[in-house]
Amino acid sequence: MAISLRFESTLKSDPSQVWRWITDVRCLRREMRPWLWMSIPFGVRNLEDLDIQPGEPLFTSWLWLFGLLPLGVSKLTLLELTHGVGFIEQSPMTGTRLWRHERRLESADNGGTRVVDQLTVEPLLAAWLVRGFLRLFFASRHRALRARDRKQLH
Repeated sequence: MAISLRFESTLKSDPSQVWRWITDVRCLRREMRPWLWMSIPFGVRNLEDLDIQPGEPLFTSWLWLFGLLPLGVSKLTLLELTHGVGFIEQSPMTGTRLWRHERRLESADNGGTRVVDQLTVEPLLAAWLVRGFLRLFFASRHRALRARDRKQLH
């Protein structure tokens, strides 16, 4: 059974700043804490620095719950990366038939940026548990984005 979830945050920072956050792998890792830690090959700093061939895996990443419990691997695969607009990630991942994460940046009425995450996931088991975890995980990611936005403005 497919799970479809959407998360949105409106930030005061301008789209170019938010774009830097969502493509910088150090910022992405901080956004995922404390729930998830993912390995990233040495030397990878920004998604835009990679040679992206749509639909081809960029690298294999180990996923760890709370940085301690191994969850499996993801073969990080981007279908699209459009500068300043967003990305579509559709990665083969342990425990799923499908993992699709679409992240878009939109202009907000306040002159800032709206970050929209749309997830479509087909877990192999325990869809109710995966749905609950993803709600907690992405709500936490969006809190981290809003906190970074507040810190940036001070």
